[in-house]
Formats: sequence, C-alpha cells, structure tokens
Amino acid sequence: MEPGKPARERFAETVARGEEELNLAEAALLIAKEEYPDLDDRPYLERLDRMAEEVGDRHVGAEGPDSRLEALNRYLFDSLGFRGNTDDYYDPRNSFLNEVLDRRTGIPITISVVYLEVGWRLGMPLRGVGFPGHFLVKYTDQAGEIVIDPFNRGAILSPDDCQGRLDQVYGGRVQFQSGFLAGVTRRQILLRILTNLKGIYLAGKDHRRALAAVERILIVDPSLAPEIRDRGILRMQLQQTGAAIADLERYLTMNPKTDDAEEVRRRLRDWRQAQASLN
Repeated sequence: MEPGKPARERFAETVARGEEELNLAEAALLIAKEEYPDLDDRPYLERLDRMAEEVGDRHVGAEGPDSRLEALNRYLFDSLGFRGNTDDYYDPRNSFLNEVLDRRTGIPITISVVYLEVGWRLGMPLRGVGFPGHFLVKYTDQAGEIVIDPFNRGAILSPDDCQGRLDQVYGGRVQFQSGFLAGVTRRQILLRILTNLKGIYLAGKDHRRALAAVERILIVDPSLAPEIRDRGILRMQLQQTGAAIADLERYLTMNPKTDDAEEVRRRLRDWRQAQASLN
C-alpha cells in the first residue's frame, strides 16, 4: 500500500485496475484497513507468497489437478489448520483478510480468497464461484472443472453435494442449476465481501459501518441502484439529510417504476416535511 494515502482512495485506485491487474488480496486488505487504520498490508502479502513457496517446496512432485489440489488442501487445512468458522459465523472479523490469515478461520468467501491467492501463486487455474449462499472455488482446465469448497477443508463437490449446500442454506427451496457454478470476477468477489459486511452491520444497527460498506460497494460498481437507495436510507439514519434526499431522488430517477418506488417517495415526503418544520 502507498503510505500516507487514505485507505478509501487506495481502494478506489485498486478496483479501477483491469481484472488481471487487480490484486484481490490487496483490495481485501484495504477493506480491512478502514477497520484497522494501522494495518500494513505488506506482511500479509508476503505471507501469502511464503505460503505458496512452502506448498511448492513440500509437494514438488504433485502433477495433475487432483494431486495439486490435494497438496494445497493438505498444506492449508492440515499443516496450517485453516477452517471455516462455524462457531461464530457472523463475527465481522471473518470478513477481514488480515484476521482470517492471523486466526486461520473465516467464512466461505474469505477462506476462498486465501485459497485462490495461494493457488494463483502456484499457477493453478482457479476461479471464484458465486454459488448462492456459499461461496466456492473451481479448478478449470481442458479436462473440465473441479468444484472445491474451501470452507469445508477443500472438499471436492459433485452436483449432489452442491444441492446439499443449497439445502443447508435454503431448506430445499432452491434446486441446483449448472449456472450456479459460473466463475466470478475479482470485483464481484469484493462486492460479496462488502455485502456480507453490510448485512452484519445492518443486523447490529451499526449504521455508520454499514454506510461505509455501501460506499465502497458503490466504488466497485456505481450503477447498483439498490445500493444508492440504501446509502440514502443510512445517510438519513445518520442525520445526513441533504445527501440522503439526493440519493433517494437519484434512485427514483434510475428506477421510476420499481416495486418500492411509492415507499421511497413516502420517505422523501416525510423527510422533507421534517426538514421544513425545522426551518
């Protein structure tokens, strides 16, 4: 990270890069840096480098996708003890890459970021998979795809296993589709990390941190109208009335016939009346 520059500004510069130039780990650490202002990303990036070197040193003879994945799994989950945090799944620390690397536990998407970053350093053709309710990784080569669940110690998943993951989250209401295994971009991974944080903070009524998550979501993708609406609502909760009204007006301009348009208009009327009564 460039010293002296605010984390938000660095984050914007990082996500503006092309897909291959976007350093996922650096961007994820910049998300964490707003929570940990003194965070230095260099030791963590160097740690990922060393982890990849250690996998390579220990498993020089591993060839073919099955052997390479087995070597990576043994190192991360047996030697280092990375695991999914099933005890305190909604702890915000599970979404911060520095904490995940220090504590060796996290949620599916952040454990997957570690898996991806180490695998990429080893030249593995890995991609994140935005599977509903449970982020996954896949290894893709000319022979086909292997679907991996880093949250569950790098388990290899069949379509039936994928249905099982859906059943755990949705109670049988969602049926597996092959499209659920489509690869996602690094920006989409960052959006999902930030969306998870937003949900955690909203559940805890931490409006300031929820707003910070939404603001960074809109840095990654400024076209997300629901996030503009939510930014406006959060700004109003924080007494940022003028900016809140501007956000909701913009949301209605973008989506004049959206299902919640009347509710948003009602909120705007109430807030304008409250403002007028103060003048």
